[in-house]
Order: sequence, then structure tokens, then C-alpha cells
Amino acid sequence: MPTETEIETQVVVAGAGPTGLTLAYELALAGVRTVVLEKLPRRVDQVKGGGVQPRTAELLENRGLLEPLLRRVTPREQVGGHFATLPVPLDCTPWNTRHPCPVAISQGDVEDVLGERATAAGARLLRGTPVTGVEQGDDGVLVTADGLRVRARYLVACDGGHSTVRKLLGMPFPGRPGTHQAVLADIRLTAVSTLVPRQLGHMSTLTRQGGGHWAMLAPLGGDRYRITFGRAGEPDTSRDTPVTPEEITTALRAVYGPGTTLGAVDNASRFTDATRQVENYRAGRVLFAGDAAHIHPPLGGQGLNLGVQDAFNLGWKLAAVLQDRAPGDLLDSYHAERHPVAAQVLHHTSAQRVLANPNPGEDVAALRDIVTDLLRLPDTNRHIAGLMSGLSLRYDLPGDHPLTGGRVPDADLVTGNGPVRLSALLAPGRAVLLDLGGVIPAGVRLPPRVDLVRATSAEDLGAAALLIRPDGYVCWAADGEPGPGADLSDEIAERLVGARGRAAG
Repeated sequence: MPTETEIETQVVVAGAGPTGLTLAYELALAGVRTVVLEKLPRRVDQVKGGGVQPRTAELLENRGLLEPLLRRVTPREQVGGHFATLPVPLDCTPWNTRHPCPVAISQGDVEDVLGERATAAGARLLRGTPVTGVEQGDDGVLVTADGLRVRARYLVACDGGHSTVRKLLGMPFPGRPGTHQAVLADIRLTAVSTLVPRQLGHMSTLTRQGGGHWAMLAPLGGDRYRITFGRAGEPDTSRDTPVTPEEITTALRAVYGPGTTLGAVDNASRFTDATRQVENYRAGRVLFAGDAAHIHPPLGGQGLNLGVQDAFNLGWKLAAVLQDRAPGDLLDSYHAERHPVAAQVLHHTSAQRVLANPNPGEDVAALRDIVTDLLRLPDTNRHIAGLMSGLSLRYDLPGDHPLTGGRVPDADLVTGNGPVRLSALLAPGRAVLLDLGGVIPAGVRLPPRVDLVRATSAEDLGAAALLIRPDGYVCWAADGEPGPGADLSDEIAERLVGARGRAAG
């Protein structure tokens, strides 16, 4: 029998940031016993990733998680995102989304909501419990956290860019080291000059330079601000060196003038623009997600969103394997689908790093002008908006239908029980077979955790029937009735989890 110093579970999640807590919620929602180990004794009340991108907002809404987050948003101008801080808002309206603008919310508030929902769904969250050892075998893993031993079928490392799990396993983290260092701090101001922005708006309106410093000052309401700053030519300080109030004061006065007075520092940390990615997101019974799998320059509001979307992709797959609804190699599709996505983010944030250089040379300044003009072209803006928001993401899934691999917009539907939004159908974390044309036979056998919904829609969704994965992506679509002799039940099971003959009788 397990004791207080030994726990048996199905999945251990290392790290209680947005990635780990999203994954814990997804697993608990599917009925998977999950333990989250977090080294910090309490949540750090830091803004950090201060925005939720449109695609992440859609995914959170699919689980009923967006509404409690919207009650905590930072007041801001409704304006599109940015690319490399260039002064052209990104327009996501062509992507047919209910959330065309990023949602301004602190990472701490995101963690609060996700933590509450994950534990309410049955996940167990243990704070002040740092992972100190990992052993894995053919059937599972043994995770040591100081005096606690946790046995599980799988371990998912969501423990950040300095991942302990990654280091314990000796996993390489190839990439490029940082070229410069900056400070991120949540502060309070007792006086502000006319140079201090009064409202949270487009990123290009929040950036300034002065006195050899560059800074981005974001108003959070009342006397609260988030400042990011650095100084060209300054030697890097050890990341563990505390950020002093004097250091912040110097930057504030240099950029915003002597009329801007620091009242308090709520928290502060240093970061670099390093770019790295693990070569494989799976090492036996251990998987990697979020910053434990990839780090990149903090440009364009990508980090939190990339990790949360990792979790939505992995959660339903891990649950399906643990519950014997899919073969174990379904987990390999997590790497196949998400590794290229992060590689693309590393690629475009590297480009943004050049364009956003606060001290650009003549050539970079000319390039900024050209790219700014290009962003004003509708087709270019649409492309970059889809890239930065995540709305244009498509997975390379088998099938010839043009919808396969893409997201499904949150359409208004009418079912036999009345009107409903498509997002509400995905709230239980199950796949949905959506029959819009009456083409799915009445006797079709469905795999477990797949809901058949017959509905109509005034909006043309592009197919008569759609099989939508729990993470909101189409894995099968049809324009008409299946042909004679077609084994639709096996086709659905194969497209969803790669397991023929697993449809329920």
C-alpha cells in the first residue's frame, strides 16, 4: 500500500506553470489520475507572459476556461497583435475567429484559473516539491521529489527552460545562446511623466529609448506597470543576480524622465534571447512540453501560448493511450505535430529579434521600413496574423479533404435540443463527429469518447460531416454519404487514434 512518502498515479507532471496545469486539467477531465509536482511553495504573482493569443483563446473557450479568465483581464485597447513591435496591428478577422485580438492577462491569473479547474477535476497539485530524481523502465517511471516517491506510467516535463527533468535525463538542448540580457519587472509608480503610456495598447506604442536604455512600459491598472528594459553595450549580469530598485530607477529616468518615480518592485527577473529546442519531445516514458522543450526570444507573445497548445495536443493522446483506446505510438504524433510548430516559432522570433533591435544600424532600419510597408498589405498582414495568432496552424494529417488538419471556427449550430455553439460541444474534452448534412448512418459504431452530433448551421463549414479531435482540429471530413461498402466505423477510429477495430460495439 502507498504511504505518505510514496504515491502511485498514472501521470506525473513536473511544473505548475500554464503548460503543466493545462495538461493536468486535460488529463483529469479524461479521467486520468494525475499528480503535479511544483518546486515553488506558492505561485509567483508575476505578469510574465501577459497575453493570450486568439488560437489559445479559442482552445480555452472549447473547455469553458476562457470565461473565468476574461473576468481577470487587464483593461486595454482592442487592437491586434504585433510582429517585431512594428507599428502595424495584425488583423485576425479574415481567419473567422470570435477572438481577433490578444487577451491581456497576467500569467499568474492564468495559473490561478487553470490550477483551480485542474484540482476540481481531480488532479493533485503538490507545491514545494522539487523533482530530484527520475528513473524509467519498460512499464513506467519513478520520480523522486525530495523524500517523496511517485510511481507513474508517464512523466511529462513542463518545468521550464531550465528543466530539472531534462537535465536529470541528460537530454541535449541544442540551439543558440543569448546575445543580450534584459530585465522584466512588475512595479508600482508613485509619479509618472507625460512619456508614460496611460493605456495598454499596441506594442509599438509602449516602446521607447533614451539615455542608452530601451524599455517597454505596460500599464496594468492603477499604479501597477510591467517594465521590460535593457541597455546596449552593457556586460551581462548573472541571471541569479537580484534586480535592484536602483537599476530599475535608472532605466525609468533615462527613458521616461525624472518625473517618473518608482514606488515599489513587486517582482523582477532577468532573461536572455536564447533559442533552443530539444531534438525529440519523447524519451521513452518521459515527454517534454512548454519551455522544457523549447525557448525563444520573448517577441510577439508566443511563449505561454506555445506551451498551452502543446498541452492541448498531448493531453487527449496521453489519455487515449493510458485508457487503451489507442496504441502507444500515438504519442509519437505529439512530437511529429508539435516539434515543427515550435521550430517555426523559433524561426520567426529570430527574425523579429533582428527587426526589433532597439539600436538598429542603417541596414536594419531600412529593413524595418520595408517590412512595415509589407505588413500594410492585406495578404501579408493576413499571413503574419495567422502565424502569430496560431489561427493558420495546420497539422499534416492523412486524408485528401482540404479541411483535414485545420482548426474549426466556433460556428453557431442548431441541434435537436436547440441552438449551441460548436465550442460548447468540445467542453467535455471528447472528440465530436459533427453531421451537418445527414450523411452519417444511424447505426455507425463510434470509438469511446466520441460524440455524434447532428446539427445544421447557417455558416458553410466546408463539409457535410467533420470528425473534430478533442483539441479542435479536423482529422476526417466528407462532402457526402460514404460510398457503398465503406467501413465508416473503422475509418473514424483509424483517423482519430490510428487504431482500426477499436470502435465500441
